[in-house]
Amino acid sequence: MTAVPGRALHYVFKIGDRAKNAFFFRQILGMKVLRHEEFKEGCDAECNGPYDNRWSKTMIGYGPEDSHFVIELTYNYGVTSYDMGNDFGGVTIHSKDILSRAAQHSYPVGQTEGKQGSLLTSPDGYKFYIIDQSPAGSDPVQSVELNVSSLQTSKKYWQNLLQMQLLEEKDKSLRLSYGSKQASLVITEISDPLDRAKAYGRIAFAIPAANQPPLYEAVKAAGTTVLKPLITLDTPDKASVTVLILADPDGHEICFVDEEGFGELSKVEVDGDSRLDLNIRKDPFQPK
Repeated sequence: MTAVPGRALHYVFKIGDRAKNAFFFRQILGMKVLRHEEFKEGCDAECNGPYDNRWSKTMIGYGPEDSHFVIELTYNYGVTSYDMGNDFGGVTIHSKDILSRAAQHSYPVGQTEGKQGSLLTSPDGYKFYIIDQSPAGSDPVQSVELNVSSLQTSKKYWQNLLQMQLLEEKDKSLRLSYGSKQASLVITEISDPLDRAKAYGRIAFAIPAANQPPLYEAVKAAGTTVLKPLITLDTPDKASVTVLILADPDGHEICFVDEEGFGELSKVEVDGDSRLDLNIRKDPFQPK
């Protein structure tokens, strides 16, 4: 298999209260709604988890997904919370504005153990490490961290099989990327048994459509987990996207979408904010 020319796209969070999350991500972190979509039934690729019900997807970040790493907020109607495991480490953001906004809104700011910056925790318990400095590039999101049970096993998977570039290696962690100007992936070994619980997410990358079949064959040949073979997902009135869903040795879900289709699908929608707010107001399961 030739080298994979990948691009980091987003990480998926399951959320239980859209109003609280909309406030946190917009007013505290300062992100913008890039698009909002409503679905009547579960996703064929289990984008919303193992739920066959009405759900919504909100993409939110500091800029378009073709140049920024963003967050996907997945909401399953009627599910108000998810058991949090220890599989997700956190998102690191460089910003001179977030901590002042947190103070303005009296949003709690915690201390970090063994990590740089200040800790903000989302309404559902996801951790954000805020470094009080301007980002070196255009994207404040610097990295997303996943916890693993064996660093060397994970290194073989992410570097050798998925062909991510190793940027930095420490005693208990790795930093990898498909490009130096992208948000990086940090892999950290923990001593406690890994627990994905119910709130587990998914990280997504884009690669050219021509590279998806060779990657699929490579992971099959390696005997690693394929959660969903190459399937095509259709979004009404939008581009179709071919996806390949994998799992690393610890069960972390990884989505590889085709760059061509996703580039069309992920265009910013000017009415994303208003449609999110409208559906929050209409939601019979959300507190008023």
